[in-house]
Amino acid sequence: MSDFDLVLTGRVVGTDRVRENGYVAVRGGLIERVGEGSPPSAVRREDFGSALILPGAIDAQVHSRSQAGQEDFIWSTRAAAAGGVTTIVDMPYDDGMLICDADRLRRKAREAGEQVRVDFALYGTVHPEHGATHIPEMVAAGACGFKFSTFGTHPERFPRIPPQTLHACFAEIARHGLIAGIHNEDDEMVRAAIAEVARLGITDYRAQGMSRPPAAEAFATAGAYEIGAAAGCATHIVHCSIGRGYDLCHAYRAQGFDTTIEACIHYLFLDEEHDVPRLGGRAKVNPPIRSRKEVGALWRHLACGNVTVVSTDHVSWSSGRKDDPIMLNNASGVPSLEVLYALLLKGLFERGLSFSWASRLLAANPARLFRIGHRKGALEVGRDADIVVMAHDPQRYDPTASGNNAVTWSPYAGLELPFRPIATFQRGNVIFDGTQVLAEPGKGRFVTPGLAA
Repeated sequence: MSDFDLVLTGRVVGTDRVRENGYVAVRGGLIERVGEGSPPSAVRREDFGSALILPGAIDAQVHSRSQAGQEDFIWSTRAAAAGGVTTIVDMPYDDGMLICDADRLRRKAREAGEQVRVDFALYGTVHPEHGATHIPEMVAAGACGFKFSTFGTHPERFPRIPPQTLHACFAEIARHGLIAGIHNEDDEMVRAAIAEVARLGITDYRAQGMSRPPAAEAFATAGAYEIGAAAGCATHIVHCSIGRGYDLCHAYRAQGFDTTIEACIHYLFLDEEHDVPRLGGRAKVNPPIRSRKEVGALWRHLACGNVTVVSTDHVSWSSGRKDDPIMLNNASGVPSLEVLYALLLKGLFERGLSFSWASRLLAANPARLFRIGHRKGALEVGRDADIVVMAHDPQRYDPTASGNNAVTWSPYAGLELPFRPIATFQRGNVIFDGTQVLAEPGKGRFVTPGLAA
């Protein structure tokens, strides 16, 4: 009788090193051995040669339902599987249903469970009028964290939560040991900047960066960390486009506070000078794409260990919501689940940084952040065998070619990617074979903090 159900061989990328002649052995959907040299026997063995074997990514920021009737989990998790993302963490700002109480969170979990091809976790949030009232029941329903915004995008779908309410919510979240995640833009500063842009009559691509200045982001970031410090709550900035934000996070951590910070992949690859003029509304995100100088600053912070996680902030808006010549009329967000892993590996490869950064930033760190590290996030004994294999096979990205995306546009279309996923495994089962997504809707599971996946 063979020892294991499955053994994969190749260059095994851990959080601390790369095993050049490594293997991962799987039994019953769990990783049971990781090593180097001669692999153990197994019912099935797959030799991937010089390809990279990495933990499946946990995308910390996905918006599957931002546009009703558009993407939903049926498509977001298909793109995830094709890109080596084995768990998505979905945001609570669904079109038509703010996830602000336990009934809504359970309903979303039930509906998502019928569609998902990979595993999923769910953020909760609060309605400004309810404050912290429903937080305990959402924790009991399985929320992996709570998301708040200091900017009011929409009073019902994406509301601003004022500082005094944030403090009460943070204090309640702290009792349960979860994170408070913050959309970090100061409402008053941004609204004043938007009014000034309108007064100047600027409507082209420049309007986005001018209307959401770096100072508004830094101010909101510092404010969130201060509220977290006062409430004793783990505080997470869900997207940071400026180097100053990572300075602030590092400073608060040095003072003993539980602060973390997230770099969306677009902040590491797109810049205001070259990409925003070219892409127009298709480059509109909040906070905005910043200068090439800021891109360089973010990579330096990453190399120093000041970035906690890298995510997508994925959303597949229809082209009609992204192609308005008046920049500020466009919806904010871009699709990128299919290329998250490939993009980060490209950046690491071109800068001579260890591929172990990918294992930390896309798997181990987000697993700890959402309190799901007991089963997710690493090629380690006892974890789910969620694995992606990335081969060095340079190709230009064509978002229409795979058929795995809800839309045919991407800000990364035409970009050469040195690595591509050739296999994705969920609990030891192949869900993407390098060409096709094999996982059927409903195969993924709802992942909750501290509970079995």
